[in-house]
Amino acid sequence: MAAQTSKKWFAVYTRPRWEKKVHKLLEEKGIESYCPLNKVHRKWSDRIKIVNDPLFKSYVFVKVNEEEKTDVRMTQGVVNFIYWLGKPAIIKEKEIETIKKFLNDHHDVEVRPIEIKAGKRVMVQSGILMGKEGTVKKVLHKKVEVVIESIGFVLSAYIDKSKIVLLDK
Repeated sequence: MAAQTSKKWFAVYTRPRWEKKVHKLLEEKGIESYCPLNKVHRKWSDRIKIVNDPLFKSYVFVKVNEEEKTDVRMTQGVVNFIYWLGKPAIIKEKEIETIKKFLNDHHDVEVRPIEIKAGKRVMVQSGILMGKEGTVKKVLHKKVEVVIESIGFVLSAYIDKSKIVLLDK
């Protein structure tokens, strides 16, 4: 039973257009898998049909323990786990449930990455400035310049986009 409690959700990156196949192959191996499907209205010249398209292109979610990660990686069509700060990204159970509920309640769902723009409030998630809040001053290719107001000074630091989280939308 201990193995069951240590299972966590992870995102895996798949070959392009292999999301449904990878989901099926993982289930055949007995690995808990979730491929969020978006009900999309497609129009042809003679009819409109609802099709199930993967919500996240090239992503499938798996709930596994450490021992099962190798089986996941060895599954045909799986490229690798999605990494965040050097480790496979753990997805919260609550987030998986939110995706399921949202897709159950809505059709033609659109997915967009969070945009980081100048003037937005952010919080640094790692490094020497971890936990500090600031305002985005400039957005570069893969870095963001953030002004951090603390102890009466304005500090300007270039921070990797993956190390900040948007505070207001």
